Amino acid sequence: MRDIKLQPTSTAYWHELVCDAEQKSHRHLGEEVQSYLVFLLQRFLNKPEIASRILSLDYLKGLRESGYRQIEKLREVGDICLLHAGLYPQRARRRLVNANYYVDLGIGAYYQLHHNTYHQQGQLYEHLYESFVPAMDVLQTIRGFENEHPLYDALTAYELWEHTGSQQAKQQLQKFSHAIPGRITSKQRH
Repeated sequence: MRDIKLQPTSTAYWHELVCDAEQKSHRHLGEEVQSYLVFLLQRFLNKPEIASRILSLDYLKGLRESGYRQIEKLREVGDICLLHAGLYPQRARRRLVNANYYVDLGIGAYYQLHHNTYHQQGQLYEHLYESFVPAMDVLQTIRGFENEHPLYDALTAYELWEHTGSQQAKQQLQKFSHAIPGRITSKQRH
């Protein structure tokens, strides 16, 4: 259980929480992604309607839009995918997809934004798609501060680790198996 320290503002609280999670997860997001994550948490945490969205349809609708509407829709898809992958990865199974669905869709949304926005804003989205998995690991660490139970089952941990290289998923897999996981190469499969 994590000690709660009172902060003068909610932004300061979220910033401290993200910094603590970065340190505990041994992930460094960089100032730009760290700040984005702080404001993302503030913006979406009290919006339960994000759980009922069909993100792949939102993604396709976003691709058909143009200009500011496209940026807005794709950013929302990327942001919600990051929150699902980081804070609620177990929801994927209930929706009959694997947890990589959120990772791939979120990275894809940020990637599209990187290529469809102006230089400085495009750089932010480049950092977000490149740092999606470390940011997901930081969010999973935050979720673990309050919850002693694993965020996902062994199969989900394996899928996330195998597909993304997530360090949090690898740690969870080690806890389930009491062994150091290894990747199966294509030669070993045959």
